[in-house]
Amino acid sequence: MEIWINPACSKCRSAISLLDAEGADYTVRRYLEDVPSADEIRAVLGRLNLEPWDITRTQEPAAKELSLKDWPRDEAARDRWIGALAEHPELIQRPIITADDGTALVARSEEAVREALTHTRD
Repeated sequence: MEIWINPACSKCRSAISLLDAEGADYTVRRYLEDVPSADEIRAVLGRLNLEPWDITRTQEPAAKELSLKDWPRDEAARDRWIGALAEHPELIQRPIITADDGTALVARSEEAVREALTHTRD
């Protein structure tokens, strides 16, 4: 299992604490430093079964600079959104856990982290 985190994020720190408390085997990816490529973002979106705009932090300064709220949310604009996430990783919602069974979750709650753990233990 891998967890994409920003160490400054309280939800990320909570998720890590829960994973540690449960004795989970995981790898940390500090995605602001180890920036995912557009292809990696596409792969995670497929695992999440979400669209790029679903995992975009639209209140971040970069989102406002890009006027993301005005961007279309359709198939034709999908690559544009993915490119923005790859170029501005701070826009990616966090934490994201990719489980060993191929699933992934945006783990912003304790329940979501526990669900990710069930996908790893099965």
